[in-house]
Amino acid sequence: MELKELKKKKESDLHKILAQSRDKLRDLKFKDASKQLKDVRQIKKIRVTIAQVLTLLNKMKIKQESKKVKKQESNKTIKQESKKVKKQENNKAIKQESKRASSSAEKKD
Repeated sequence: MELKELKKKKESDLHKILAQSRDKLRDLKFKDASKQLKDVRQIKKIRVTIAQVLTLLNKMKIKQESKKVKKQESNKTIKQESKKVKKQENNKAIKQESKRASSSAEKKD
């Protein structure tokens, strides 16, 4: 199967193709061992197909993991920003209270 065709397949289809290719490779190796296989190049073709499928599956896995990491990072930044905002609000409230307290203390004098 061509690489272009494999790239268009879904992940589940690639897993099926991988399983079928591995079965076919095993059968070809048995035929080769018993000298029943005439075209030995078939083994190489199947091995190449298996390698291509595995490469595509790994790329898909890496993409999914990077999406998860990006999502987690964005969640972290949102949490950090909200913490900063809460801190700033608390600091403002403390300053206002201290101003009120100092102004009320001055009025008493």
